[in-house]
Amino acid sequence: MSFNPNNVNLNVLRERAYNLRWAAQPEGVIPLTAADPDFECSDLIVRSINEYIAEGYFSYSPAEGLPEFKQAMHDFLLEKRDFCIAPHLILPVNSAAFGIHLVCKTFLKPGDEAIIFDPVDFLFQYSIREVGGTTVRFPIATDQRFVDFDAMKPLITSRTKLICLCNPLNPTGKVFTAEELIQLGEIAIEHDLIILSDEIWSDIVFDPNRFVSIGGLSKLISEKVVLVTGFSKSYGLAGLRIGVVATSNEILFDKLFKNSLHESTINGVSSLGQIAAKAALENGQSWLDSFLLHLTEMRDLVTNSVNQISGLKAVSPDGCYVSLIDIRDTRMSSEQFQQLVLNKAKVALVPGLSEWFGPGAEGYVRLSFATSKEILEEALHRIKKEI
Repeated sequence: MSFNPNNVNLNVLRERAYNLRWAAQPEGVIPLTAADPDFECSDLIVRSINEYIAEGYFSYSPAEGLPEFKQAMHDFLLEKRDFCIAPHLILPVNSAAFGIHLVCKTFLKPGDEAIIFDPVDFLFQYSIREVGGTTVRFPIATDQRFVDFDAMKPLITSRTKLICLCNPLNPTGKVFTAEELIQLGEIAIEHDLIILSDEIWSDIVFDPNRFVSIGGLSKLISEKVVLVTGFSKSYGLAGLRIGVVATSNEILFDKLFKNSLHESTINGVSSLGQIAAKAALENGQSWLDSFLLHLTEMRDLVTNSVNQISGLKAVSPDGCYVSLIDIRDTRMSSEQFQQLVLNKAKVALVPGLSEWFGPGAEGYVRLSFATSKEILEEALHRIKKEI
């Protein structure tokens, strides 16, 4: 099935879409909040799940993951990312969020430092603090076209163990170039640091930008990289809780696998999630291409519409289906603006609070545009009317 930009079933979404979205909002509110698409996934994914279910067996799957999924992930990384990771060094996990936490738990001890961007999604900060680490923020302006990572060097101390890379960068939508990533990789090599490369948004990149996986740049850099990714942004599989942690470094992988608790039945990953993700990797490209065409149109709609509203500004993102809207000219805080729009316009946005994205997001709100044109136009109309 090709992607249908009008196929949004609000009845189902109001029953099933939680995490700040339709099922978690009062009646009449349009949620442009959590970055989770409003569209049903590809019917090829559904068909693969149904075929698996039809056999009637739900036995334990291998602790290290289904071989056929690991092979599909290997093939995808090699073909699409120029990153060669042997299948046995690819670990399915129960979400990319857990993958981030696993990397932090494995490579940080209490008192260790990890460098994260500012602004960036809260999961880095949350995971680092949960294991007793300390976050050190590296500011990246919301409209910064080139990042000179040499400016990161003064932040590195004897306690620094990890650099957290989010590429494309949520919430600004920046896509890092090969030149920028080589510089970052060389810093990691020079200071013997691990790079946690969160690539969950790597499929959502708008022309003429191109995604580059830092692990695919050179053998030396790849040895420092632990890749984390998932299938919720690209294919709408958030509820199946399927992500991946992978590295070409055998020593790092062994530590990750031990800390995952997959060798016991305390933790693990659903076989259904792996079946769905394998179908996405092998058969989802046509659906994804159509989704990207729709998202490009929605990105332009948001950018053009927001920049026509007095007091608001938006920079067109390179990737991700979120827009970080500058509301500083309104003289309101991010939380005040978010509450005004929620109460008056009945549109839910994510405020740029420090606990969500870091201090660099104050004066901004984030809007997700992975919905239909009709819903998005109505939401933008409401905002314009009330601001």
